[in-house]
Amino acid sequence: MTDWIRLQKPSGSPEDLGPLQLAWLGDAIWEMHQRLRYCKKPGRAKDLHIAVVSEVKADAQAEAITFLDKYLTDAEKDIVRKGRNRAGRGPRKCDAAIYAMATGFEALIGWLYLKNPCRLAKLFDQLQENSTHLRNKQNNG
Repeated sequence: MTDWIRLQKPSGSPEDLGPLQLAWLGDAIWEMHQRLRYCKKPGRAKDLHIAVVSEVKADAQAEAITFLDKYLTDAEKDIVRKGRNRAGRGPRKCDAAIYAMATGFEALIGWLYLKNPCRLAKLFDQLQENSTHLRNKQNNG
């Protein structure tokens, strides 16, 4: 489900953008990716929306970046750190540390989308494999 990303060519210079701009872009890319994943499944629009929201909320993004950390290069970890450090307090309902991790995740997505879309697709594939593995593990006891 990451072919749409692999078809992208590196565009722009992510170094010209700040961490919050990269996070803003990354948020849109991550939601688009989740919507594309779920649009292939049958369901009512409301149910699909709820499923996508559960994937794009800060808690889920913080879990994703925690899982991906072991696969990241030093440069990618630096982008995550910059995004995390620039995150504000966030919404009242969300823990500030979780919100900061999610902002770091979004900054990484925005940066990779502009700099190396194939690398971004590989990381998304790793998240999908982990999600499938966890789901199978839960179903099998």
